[in-house]
Amino acid sequence: MRAKVRLFARLSELAGARDTEVELGEGLRAKDVYTILCEQYPGLAGLGDALVYAVNAEYVEPDHPVRDGDEIALIPPVSGGDGDVFEVTAEPLDAQRLVERVRRDEAGAVALFYGVVRDNNLGRRVLYLEYDAYPEMATKVMREIADEIKARWPLTGVAIQHRTGRLEIGETSLLVAVSSPHRKEAFEACHALVDRFKEVVPVWKKEVWEGGEEWIEGEKPEVESSS
Repeated sequence: MRAKVRLFARLSELAGARDTEVELGEGLRAKDVYTILCEQYPGLAGLGDALVYAVNAEYVEPDHPVRDGDEIALIPPVSGGDGDVFEVTAEPLDAQRLVERVRRDEAGAVALFYGVVRDNNLGRRVLYLEYDAYPEMATKVMREIADEIKARWPLTGVAIQHRTGRLEIGETSLLVAVSSPHRKEAFEACHALVDRFKEVVPVWKKEVWEGGEEWIEGEKPEVESSS
């Protein structure tokens, strides 16, 4: 099985090619195509976090499956984009990367929230946490709540990352970064964004403690139907 790959802007210059083809194995995803290309074109290495993927001219998540005959496009950040970041990942979170993505010359303040795994809850000694998520929907809802917050405060950038899988005590599960011209708005918007995230983003936490475990659930969120 083969798929056509299209490269644009800096990517095409680094690879020395605009279009190429890759051999596909079973179960490959869009982001796996990037990994394959890095073996062919080492100059592309290290750019994966900034890429957006499209399959057959439709934007897709990095985990989108690719099939024989598909056309996959690796798309760097577009000119004039807002630079906002909304991600669900099994990899350790990178706070400095998020801060740099929201930093703007016109912003006098950057507020950053860390959600960290603590060693106790409800009088129990917590051993570790496990997070599950609906990644495609989670990133979509992250963008929606960011738009809600931007409508209330004058923000210049927003970035959200959440971790999935097993997290040990002290590891970071959630990062929220916002930038604004002034600190008051940055603090208030970051606080509101974290609260809204906890209400509606489809991410779930299982708490494992000495002698037991439990999925921690809150109230049923109030959401508006698009129908």
